[in-house]
Formats: sequence, structure tokens, C-alpha cells
Amino acid sequence: MKLFKYSLFALLLVLCVGIQAQTDLSMFEAMKPRSIGPAGMSGRVTAIDVVRHNKNVIYIGTASGGVWKSTSAGTEWEPIFDDQEVASIGALAIDPSNPSVIWVGTGEGNPRNSLNSGYGLYRSLDAGRTWQHMGLEETSNIHRVIVHPNNPKTVWVGAIGSPWGEHEERGVFKTTDGGKTWEKVLYGGPGVGTADLVLDPSNPNKLIAAMWEHRRYPWFFNSGGPESGIFISHDGGETWDRKTSEDGLPKGDLGRIGLAIAPSMPDRVYAYVESKENAIYRSDNGGVDWYRVSNKGDRGIGNRPFYYAEIYVDPKNENRVYSLHTYVTSSEDGGKSFNTFVNPGYVHVDNHAYYIHPDDPNFIILGNDGGLVMSTDRGGSWQYSENLPIGQFYHVNYDMETPYNVMGGMQDNGAWLGPSQLLKQGGIRNSYWERIVGGDGFDVVPDPQNSRYGYSLSQGANIQRYDRKTGEMRGIRPEHPEGEELRWNWNAGVNVDPHDKKTVYIGAQYLFKSSDYGLNWEIISPDLTTNNPEKQDQINTGGLNYDNTGAEMHTTITVIEPSTKTEGMIWVGTDDGNVQLTRDGGKTWANSAGKFPGLPEATWVQQIKASTYDEATAFVVFDDHRRDNWSPYVYQTTNYGRTWKRIVNEGDVFGFALSFVQDPIEPNLMFLGTEGGLYVSMDGSETWEKWTHGYPTVPTMDLAIHPREHDLIIGTFGRAIWILDDIRPIREATTMGMKKLKDQTVHLFEIPDATNAIVGPYWGYRSTGNGMFFGENKPFSAAISYYVKEKKGKVKMEISDQSGKVVRTRYYTPDAGFNRVYWGFETDGIRSPGSRQPSGNEVTPPSGYDALPGTYNVKLTYNDQTSTQAINLLRDERVEGWDVAALQEKQAFIAKYYELTNEVTEAVDRLNEAQEIVGKVQKLDEENEALQEKSKEVKKKLAELRKLFYSEPVQGNRGDDSPITSQLRNVRGKVGGSYTPVSQAAEYAYANFVRNWEPVKSQLNTFFSNDWNDYQQFVEGLNLVLVKDF
Repeated sequence: MKLFKYSLFALLLVLCVGIQAQTDLSMFEAMKPRSIGPAGMSGRVTAIDVVRHNKNVIYIGTASGGVWKSTSAGTEWEPIFDDQEVASIGALAIDPSNPSVIWVGTGEGNPRNSLNSGYGLYRSLDAGRTWQHMGLEETSNIHRVIVHPNNPKTVWVGAIGSPWGEHEERGVFKTTDGGKTWEKVLYGGPGVGTADLVLDPSNPNKLIAAMWEHRRYPWFFNSGGPESGIFISHDGGETWDRKTSEDGLPKGDLGRIGLAIAPSMPDRVYAYVESKENAIYRSDNGGVDWYRVSNKGDRGIGNRPFYYAEIYVDPKNENRVYSLHTYVTSSEDGGKSFNTFVNPGYVHVDNHAYYIHPDDPNFIILGNDGGLVMSTDRGGSWQYSENLPIGQFYHVNYDMETPYNVMGGMQDNGAWLGPSQLLKQGGIRNSYWERIVGGDGFDVVPDPQNSRYGYSLSQGANIQRYDRKTGEMRGIRPEHPEGEELRWNWNAGVNVDPHDKKTVYIGAQYLFKSSDYGLNWEIISPDLTTNNPEKQDQINTGGLNYDNTGAEMHTTITVIEPSTKTEGMIWVGTDDGNVQLTRDGGKTWANSAGKFPGLPEATWVQQIKASTYDEATAFVVFDDHRRDNWSPYVYQTTNYGRTWKRIVNEGDVFGFALSFVQDPIEPNLMFLGTEGGLYVSMDGSETWEKWTHGYPTVPTMDLAIHPREHDLIIGTFGRAIWILDDIRPIREATTMGMKKLKDQTVHLFEIPDATNAIVGPYWGYRSTGNGMFFGENKPFSAAISYYVKEKKGKVKMEISDQSGKVVRTRYYTPDAGFNRVYWGFETDGIRSPGSRQPSGNEVTPPSGYDALPGTYNVKLTYNDQTSTQAINLLRDERVEGWDVAALQEKQAFIAKYYELTNEVTEAVDRLNEAQEIVGKVQKLDEENEALQEKSKEVKKKLAELRKLFYSEPVQGNRGDDSPITSQLRNVRGKVGGSYTPVSQAAEYAYANFVRNWEPVKSQLNTFFSNDWNDYQQFVEGLNLVLVKDF
């Protein structure tokens, strides 16, 4: 059922709608989300290529996180595909004749249940800086791209096509005009794609292709069929010869086939063939004849061929073969036997991409479900790239700690919990993330009463109650009391009751409820699915190889959403299209199936969001891509599900819908995650616009709004977790209306409460080099957001206390539209001795000591218009023994210190200005010996006075000098932090400074009263008037 697929028409329609939309995000360009990781467990890498003559330049493709580039041999990585239509990469190839030309085939070629699809072929002519779309958008998933080694206009593409449906845009494609036009040169039928495609390195006219008949359904997978096989072309793909059992290949249906040609002996060809008995086959005459070479029953050749089936040959040794599967194994005897090559204790399992340098076979790069590893000693050791945040999160959640934590489960990388903000220097590193559970991680739900505890799921509803403090994990998945077999979804529904925090729900085909943290369970529903037996044959799923991992378990509960408004009201969604509602705690149920206009029957329920405004209102996200239908389906009910309205239609967004959240304070503000990114509506779903400000194209799998911090938390399936800090400006703009906002000269948005937190040192590492991941931390400041109509002049910000006294003044040069600046809690300070004197009126004063906790008023002035807001400056609750009176005394001490500092600063200014004047006087009459001699004497005395203020420059570090400015800095250093009262040491340092400052000040005054006065009279006697009277 191919109802809608990515198409050029659809993309243009989305763009046109965005142009005319009521929602306008252009003004929020300066509002960008933070990528916080994690990267230490990374995500699936699907394609690798390296510039042959420069191993420092590496390109990798990821399952759903775009293309990344390194120019430092893998030390640092940069995403270079973020602004394209899709993020799933199946293949990439560097033009052998021009390393600046990069071809990328989109759509992963490993058709697991959670694979992502693409939008055809892309090309860069400038090493990844810019991209052109080169067609083939209907191919869905491309697994191979080959560029002719001598003629860059000739390119071959191997497309497996969509595993979810039949279509004609699959097989081998060829262009001879650089991608302007394409010809399909090998086609096996609407259910047959290209699993592999290799080029003879000694003959660019010879290609070998593996065609693969396969099909995925939401409830079943079949790999294999009569149309699978090996095909050879000797004329660049114009004609093909199929190899059969008569040529030595196995009889019967074949499945996925992996191919490899030995570069050192091109007549040696290997094939990993999925059949009734998987085996490695070999040809020693260029693919004409084949024979089985692997030992019978050798499991080292590979497993789960539908997911892997990748083989490679050492470029210098035709007998050395590598097989990628759950593990990486290798053969040294031409494919007869295989042994473990990569130790799974050091390197993540589930391997998909491999690169061996053609001139240096010791240089190997391996991509797997856990990221990327590199070896320069042929697998003797491996270096992990820990700075690739390409994790695939299924869900994201939060707790109410301060700062709050975020958490969620990742594909094949367990479930993790980490800080939204770290009150430490150095960014959010991988080491700050806590692993909760292994396997394929799914939903994580913290205990709302105590975030030390919570519930975490791995595949098949393996739910555990965790204890973060001790690390204890307690399995609590329920059993049916009468032994009935339960159907658990791969990504099962789970939730905690918002009214009774001890109560947790989990869904199989029934809804289970526990009122004691999962210790005991009861069934509170009938079977809420369609219970269709035709969709319950998972024991036979897989095709030629059984693959009943639970990924195809169907007719199950996927979503559980209790109402926050009404106790006992629960929404439940299933993978076969049912949306059930109980309003009495499970006694009775009403099914909304069939009431969704335009929705195909039995469409997968991806999310349900119960309204926080009205108990009768809910939103449902359906996802039908598993039946080759890429349309977005999001619906709203306002009458308990009796009727539903579609609020996201084809053409509104790009990609099928995955997640949704309505703002809890402004009902017209909505956020939508799709396969193609993040969308926002500011008019109650009438129009949608893609959020592109600092956020990549990536499957946006889950969304949540933190109720206290008002942050939008974004769980992506390919780029880990992001946070858009403080969405209140968008909320306020929605409530006010964009037209009204844009009519204002200046508008200051509501300012979030800010904590003057003590920021500690980082843990574990120092001087880390360039290879470590640092998630972007939230600034340790108050975020002040404002709008200006046009860019004209400066904005003046004044922060005043409750008495009306201005404690801080700052000036900014704004951009037209939205601006966000940060106040670091500092008050106006004073100039330090020797600092440059300000010029002009609109100058921000130096920073002083921190303001005390309390409520302040912020006033913005711009082009004679003002806007004001209050801000609450909170204290760090971690600080014990906080004494308001002592801190007020400290303010008085600081005032005294400022007075002294001003005296010293003025003294240094006098010395500097006098020195400058003497120099100018000398130049007025350079022939006058008396003037020159008198000036030298004054300069010498000035230099002696300067020694009282500053250390004399010496070679090395003498460390025996304490000039007056150093003593002043010592007083400042003794004042202490924001919550520290004045210490005895500070009082002593101040008193000692005053004691030492008085004689210095006396010497200075004596000089200007006597020596400078004499010099002034001498100069004036020469009729020169540059000397200033101090």
C-alpha cells in the first residue's frame, strides 16, 4: 500500500505552505537548541569512505544522523548534511578522480524494524560544504554508490528500495552525464532490490550485483525469494548475466547476498549467500563459476544476514576475508574457516560498515550500532570515536531535580540518564551520563515522588524498577495469572499514574496496573487490540532464516496515556490502529477506531497526548510508514473520542509524524516531530513551519516540555538529545500574535527565574585535546530575551533593585527580531587601575560583584521606547548556612573596597597622563636642551613612582615584589564568592592595604604638588601650554 512517499511535489508543497503560513519562525533565528549528547554510546554507522591519498579526511554516513566529516584522521568530526531533506544514509562514495566530489545515497540499507528511509541521491562538489539533489528520490533506500574510476560522469547506484512495500524505483541505476539523467539498468521486480554492487578494480566495465527479494510488514519479515541472485555485467551495466545453481550457487530461493572482489586478484570473488544453508561461496574465474568454500555449519561466517551480509577482502591478500555481522570475523584461508577478529569486549557488536585502505590494509575503520572505531594495526587495537552524538532515542523524559535530568532509551545502546545542565565547568561530557539498562532501550519513566527510582524498558517490555543510588535493578514485568501468552511490543507502552504516584501501567494486549511500584499487577482491560491472528505468526518471521527477536510482535499496546485532569481516565493506543479510552479506571472502554478521517485502517498508534486543559481533549499521532505510507497523521478530539479532526495533512510537513506536544500554557502553540525534523505551529495547528535554527534535519522521535523550566526537550532518532531553552518567548509571541509583536519597537519577554549557582570544577579529565565530546551546557546566567523591530542603534538594559537603584547597566547592539542576552548576576563595578578609560556615552560599565538574591526589575530602552519585566534571582539551595545579614555586611565592605580602588585607579591615571604629557612636551622643542633635561628628570621620578604601583619587568619570575596594585588585587581575592561572608583574612588584607597605601598616596601628592608644579611653571615659562595642572 503505497499511499504517499517523499516526492518533489510534496516537498515543494511543504515549502509553499511555509511561505504563506501564519506561523512565522524567522524572527527566532537567534534561539537555537543545545545538543547535549550523549556521544559515549553513539549510534549506527552505515557507510565509510576515505580520501585515498589523505587518510586524515574521512566521511561517514549514519543510519539517521546524516553525514559527518573529519579532516583530522577521526579526532574531530563535523556534521555536513544537516540542512538536507533527510538524515538516513545508506551509501557514500568519494570520486576517485576528484576528492572534492562526494556522492551520498540516502536511506539505510539494513532493513531492520526501525530503519529510516531516504530521498534519493545527493552530490557535493566542494567536499561537503554544499549539496545538490541528484534525483532518484523514489528509491527510498540506497545501499551502494560507485563512481567510475576514470570517468566521473559515470556513476552506478544500487537501491534496495523500500522494504515496506513494492515499487518500481529499485535495482541498479546508471548515469553517464553526472546525474542529470538516470537509467535503470537492472531490475528484478517491484519487490526486489539491490543488496550489493561491486566494481572490478581492474576493469571498470565489469560489475557484479546481488539482487534481493524481501519484504517487511509491521508484523512479519520475509527475506528471500526466487528473484534473488547474482548478476554480472561486462559492459558497464548495459546487459547482465544471471548466475544460477548451474554455475555453482545453491538451489532454491536465495536471500540477501554480500559480495567482495579481491583487489590483489580480481578474478577472486566472494559471496556471502543467504539460503536454506547460509554459506560463503567463491569464484576464481571472475564470477563465471562458483563453489561453496566455507565449512558446513561454520557460524563464524555470519548471522542474521538480512541485517548484515557484508564481506570485504584484504586489498593485498586475496585469501584474507572479513565478515561483518553481530561480530567481525575473518578468514585467512580464502573463506574456508572464520574466527573472531574484533573482540566484542572492546568494540560494540552489530557491524555494518567497513573500510580498508587500499594501500595500507592495516588501516581499518569499522562502523556498528555503537558508532565508529579505527585501527592502524589491522585490528590489534581499536580507537573509539567518543565524539559522535548520533544516538537513536526512542523516547525522552525528564525529572524534577534541580537542574533536571533527561533520560531515554536508545536503539541497541540501552537507556541513559544525564543532566540537562551541569553546574561544573567543561561542558556535559559523556562521563556524566548514567547507564540505566542495556539492550535496546525504550521508555524511561522516573518515579515522580523520588527520582532516585524509576522504570526502564528494554525490548519486549522487559521493565525494571531501578535505583540510581545503589544500581539495583528489579525485573517487574507481569505474567498472566492463568498462563495465557502475552504479546509485548518491541517498544511497549508504559506510564505512571499522575494521580497516584505508586501506580504504574504497562501494556501487552491487556492493560496491566500495579499500585505498589510493580510488585503486584492486575489486568484492568479486555484485549484492547484487534487480536487479528493473521498478524500473530512471529514465530515464523524472517524468511530463509528465522529471526523471531520480538521486533515483529504485533496486535499489542504501544501507548498508555493517563489523563492529568481526571483520575481513572486512560487513553491506550495499539499497533493495529485501536485508540481506546476508559473513564472509569478500566471497567468500560470505548474504541475510536474507524473515526479518523483519511486514516488507513489498522494504522500504528505512535503517540497519544491527553490535553492538560480539558479532559475531553486528546491528540493522537499515527505512523503508517511500515506499510509504505509516508503521510503524516495527527488528530485531535474534543469530545472524548466520539469525533476526530485531522490537524496535520499531506503538504503541511515533510515526513511522517512521530511525536507531538501541546504547550501546557498556550494551547495554540504546538510542536511536532517528523521523520524530517521539528515543526512548530503558533495558530493551533492551522499552519506548520519547520524549525531550522540550529537544529538539524533528523527524525524527531519524542518531545516534552519541562513544566518548571519551560524547556522543549527533544529526543531524536539519530542525533541524541537536544534542549531548546525557555520557550516562553515563542509562547508569548503566540498569545500576543505575531503581527502585534512585530508592530512594537522593543518588547522584553518574560524572564525565567535564575539561580546564581556555584559552578564547580569538572571531573576526571584535564587538557583533553580535541577528541572528547562536550555537550553544550546551559549558560550560568539569567537569560533575557527581547524583540526589536529593526536594527538601529543600541539597546540599553538597566537592572534595578526593589528600591529603584540601578545595579547594572549594559548596552547591546541588537539584531532585528528575537535577541537573547545573558546577565551573569554582576552589578556595575569600577575600573581597575591601569584599565582603559571609556569613550562615548553608550558604554557598558565594568563588571562588579554579584547581586544578592531577590527580585529585580529589568528595563530595556530602544529608540526612546521602553519595555520592562521582573526577574527573580534565586540563591543556590545547595549552599548551607546562608546568612543574609552577613552578605549585606559584605556589600558594605565591597563599597569600601571600591572607594579605595577608585583612589588607586585615579592615581594610576594621573601617572599615565603625566607620562604622556611629558612625552608630548619633549616633542614641542627637541632642540631645547634645558627642556629635554628637565623632562628627563620628571620622567625618572614618574618611573620611580610607577614602581610603587607595578612590578618592574624582569626576566623570569622573581616573586619578591608586592606593589600597591598587587596588594589591591589581594584584597579583591579575599572577598570570596557570592555566598561567602567577609573573612578575617579579607579584613586584615584591607587594613594592611590602607596602611601601605597612605604613604604611597602621600608620595604621589608630594610629587604633583612640588615636582610637577615646578615642571609646569618651567614649561609655561617657555610659552608652552600642554602641561596639565593636577
